[in-house]
Amino acid sequence: MECSPTATAVTPQDDYTLLVTFDNNEKRLFDVKPYLDFKAYRELKTPALFNTVKPAGLSIEWLHGQDICPDELYYNSVAI
Repeated sequence: MECSPTATAVTPQDDYTLLVTFDNNEKRLFDVKPYLDFKAYRELKTPALFNTVKPAGLSIEWLHGQDICPDELYYNSVAI
């Protein structure tokens, strides 16, 4: 089974999407809005916390440990 590409850079956007660069040089846009009503992600509605996102291991992570599964981050994002 082939592994998903790994996030190497992430830039938060004003509309609660993430511009993610992967190790295969693809840039993709991931929409975080559907997650913001889940308890673990609610605090990310605060722009200052949303903007703390950074690459971490195989995926991305926010200041308080919220993360997105690497497969979900890649396959549920849109190539740009």
